[in-house]
Amino acid sequence: MSDEEHQFESKADAGASKTYPQQAGTIRKNGYIVIKARPCKVVEVSTSKTGKHGHAKCHFFAIDIFNGKKLEDIVPSSHNCGVPHVNRTDYQLIDISEDGFVSLLTENGNTKDDLRLPTDESLLSQIKDGFADGKDLVAIVMSAMGEEQICALKDIGPKN
Repeated sequence: MSDEEHQFESKADAGASKTYPQQAGTIRKNGYIVIKARPCKVVEVSTSKTGKHGHAKCHFFAIDIFNGKKLEDIVPSSHNCGVPHVNRTDYQLIDISEDGFVSLLTENGNTKDDLRLPTDESLLSQIKDGFADGKDLVAIVMSAMGEEQICALKDIGPKN
């Protein structure tokens, strides 16, 4: 045995995959799917019957959860599709900086300062107006495949 110490490079990522496989035939409406390397929410699924020589096919209509673009894909129902790990987290809004970033309070009392204001006009005005009025706001942040974005807002009353 050697007496030397081994140094290991630590990474913040646990090595977990951003997606997991799921059979196309089991993915339903309001589920999630990866289409063209984008995490999407399924709005409609239609399944065709098997042909003379083939598989039943699933036709997915989905909306990108971050930019709202409509995407579609056709996959044989017995094949696997990528399904993103989607998380929703609530953070209390502390501050809005001039450069378009928000300061959020996490569950354990730390601050999260790496999120931009959303591009959706109505949500953006809701955040800015509520913050200017001095309301206590909770930002609901959706994260999937290494991306994060504020997707909704809750008003928990006026600040004390």
